[in-house]
Amino acid sequence: MTETTNARKIAFATFVRRALEEARATRAWSGTEVSRRTGVSRQTINRWVRGDWASDPEAQRVVAFCDGLGLDPAAAFATLGWDRTASRHRADPTPPPMDPDVEALLRRLVDPEVSDAEKFHIRETIRYLAYRPTLPPAGRKREEAAS
Repeated sequence: MTETTNARKIAFATFVRRALEEARATRAWSGTEVSRRTGVSRQTINRWVRGDWASDPEAQRVVAFCDGLGLDPAAAFATLGWDRTASRHRADPTPPPMDPDVEALLRRLVDPEVSDAEKFHIRETIRYLAYRPTLPPAGRKREEAAS
């Protein structure tokens, strides 16, 4: 293994380890939860943390890991020595218009007058709503009950 390859592995392992520590500290996510929310298996994440990979990680998995944790994939790509433009294959970077209620929540999350406890409650509620199972349409339940 060349020094450059070893340095890249160490840099990427450090990036992944810090991302996991941040998720654990700020969101109380376990490794299993990170895996579930990113779509990257625990085994893959553990290999990345150990720097135990024979060929470079797949770009899509790196992007999924970063997206699930709210990180910029360009930072991960930089640690791997990849071209930063490789992350541009994602969807249109122009976000859709923001719902006014979501904007209000975001303002509260950055407001220094709002307590950390209230911000934690807001984040937990948002997480619950974002990841709960999709409910069937109300009309469908009535149709199934009538059958």
